[in-house]
Amino acid sequence: MRNLRLVASLLLLSGTCAMPAIGQTIQGDLDQNGPVVYPTELTTSWGRSVTAQNAWRSYPRPQMVRAQWQNLNGEWDYAIASDAAGKPSAMDGKILVPFAVESKLSGVRKALLPEDRLWYKRNFAIPSGWNGQNVLLHFGAVDHEADVWVNGALVGSHKGGFTPFAFDVTRYLKAGDNTLEVRVADPTSTGSQPRGKQSLTPHGIWYTPVSGIWQTVWLEPVPRLHIAEVRAVPDIDQGRLDVEVAMSGETQDSDAIRLTARAGKTVIASTVVRAGRHAVLDIPNAHLWSPDDPYLYDLTAELITVQPPLGGDGKEPKAARRKIRFTAQEEQAYAALPPAGAARDTVQSYFAMRKISIGKGRVEGQPVMLLNNKPLFQNGVLDQGWWPDGLLTPPSEEAMRSDIVWLKKAGFNMLRKHIKVEPAQYYADADRLGILVWQDMPTAGLEGQFVVGASQSQAIFTSEAMAQQQLELSRMIGHLRAFPSIVTWVVDNEGWGQYDSRTLAGFVKSMDSSRLVNADSGWLDVAAGASDLLDIHTYEEVPNAPSRDSARAVVIGEYGGIGLPMRKHLWRPGERNWGYQSATDAADYLARYKLKFNEIVRQARERGLSAAVYTQTTDVEDEINGLLTYDRAASKVPPEDLARLAAPLYSKDTQP
Repeated sequence: MRNLRLVASLLLLSGTCAMPAIGQTIQGDLDQNGPVVYPTELTTSWGRSVTAQNAWRSYPRPQMVRAQWQNLNGEWDYAIASDAAGKPSAMDGKILVPFAVESKLSGVRKALLPEDRLWYKRNFAIPSGWNGQNVLLHFGAVDHEADVWVNGALVGSHKGGFTPFAFDVTRYLKAGDNTLEVRVADPTSTGSQPRGKQSLTPHGIWYTPVSGIWQTVWLEPVPRLHIAEVRAVPDIDQGRLDVEVAMSGETQDSDAIRLTARAGKTVIASTVVRAGRHAVLDIPNAHLWSPDDPYLYDLTAELITVQPPLGGDGKEPKAARRKIRFTAQEEQAYAALPPAGAARDTVQSYFAMRKISIGKGRVEGQPVMLLNNKPLFQNGVLDQGWWPDGLLTPPSEEAMRSDIVWLKKAGFNMLRKHIKVEPAQYYADADRLGILVWQDMPTAGLEGQFVVGASQSQAIFTSEAMAQQQLELSRMIGHLRAFPSIVTWVVDNEGWGQYDSRTLAGFVKSMDSSRLVNADSGWLDVAAGASDLLDIHTYEEVPNAPSRDSARAVVIGEYGGIGLPMRKHLWRPGERNWGYQSATDAADYLARYKLKFNEIVRQARERGLSAAVYTQTTDVEDEINGLLTYDRAASKVPPEDLARLAAPLYSKDTQP
């Protein structure tokens, strides 16, 4: 989120301009000394209402809903001890889950250093109505390494701080109270793991570490064989929905999946396929999804039992069915089978009929981004999703949703989720409210592995570090590809830990060819043949224009960054705050914004610019270049004024 060759303005609390720090570098930021956890008094209105009883109570997996579940958020016991000391004999106090130990809302607000371990403990009981079912223990996200025990037995370990994981804990459970313990290690900026902007020396564009549990912990009863994932990919050109339902284990010929698509309460398509097979639902004359009309269809997936086709369970029928595996004949045979009894597992999902692609625009020879086969300028904002009281965890679901609502009101139709993965509920809100999402992969690498604007080659990582990053990248895509609002995957940001981006971009495209891939957002563009976008970052007073590209859409992945400190809404009052440029007051801020935005409109009309991402939605810690203050209590420009400025981008004369 920074062009190191630009002037970085340092702004004083009073709002007057300090002398700019010329040629500041990332290393300069890392060399700053200060507390790992700053004891800010800044909080949000939502944060002031958080209690152990109301902390994140919503269903945590909106893309795949089951009827029964149990929320384990609330007060847990915690302790911080050195790794060498082993398991502590007594706990230090209470922590509010799902807020990171460094956050104000956790009730702890302490740093977890690389040599320390964070221990959690709580009891839970299994509802009697779950008897006879397997029980899954889910973690929305734990940063970074977690070991989990139930009743003293190690049930599993996980490494990776941004995506959900689960363990089947059935065989470890007992009647009455069960004891759950979690041990967490987090190297933060001393390791090469994906971590986004977390730093043990937070300053400038680097923020407070987030360690431990930071998304919802919950329990879920499931059958032994159950639905693990539902992947639905729309094809508006063919009027169909391709669906894959992944199962938790081995399936038999009597296991089948029944899929039902609905528009409101009306069934529009249904089919039965053998479990573990590809399915197609015809969706003719589809109601297309767009930011202006975010229409969603409902999708139900059921695990049912059928009488196997071709003669039942005998040796010869089994051999006959084996010969037609994964063929049209098998598909036709199962489609006609009725269920034998009630569904054994049912999940509710949804999908949208929409298409994102690259195609012809109004400027000859310059391809543009298309939505549903039509040019649509993507007017975006860099959205980092940090909070003064919860850090990476929004204080509440309502708070999280409010950012999208405000951006829509301000005339934005896209946001770039910047090197963070949000709770799943966020993307469901984006689907329903109607905003396009560019999803970044969280940044990895040590400082010496950050390439710069003048670099001519990429960083070198160990095989183990590359394997971990690619694992976390694939987990992110697998976790989020059910959400239709996501239209672009961003692999690298400004060369931070950038390595072999051409291979990684191809890997992402092979996992999900239904979306665009932005291999390198800013700086070192080395993946022209694998990336759908040519992306520059430009924090000049008047934004630079990307070069023309006959094979890729051209976009400005970051611009803006106008700083304006607001006295009562600062993370660190009395200290210098950081912005790309300095505004003296609200009128100056708006004038600077207009100058930049008018150039974006010109480039869209005259050069075929497809998208632009303004930095940024909110202030974040020492950064004061947001449209909103960090506590979301004040906007630096009324959203209605921003919407009026954006209106020309959506006219027919301006579409790229």
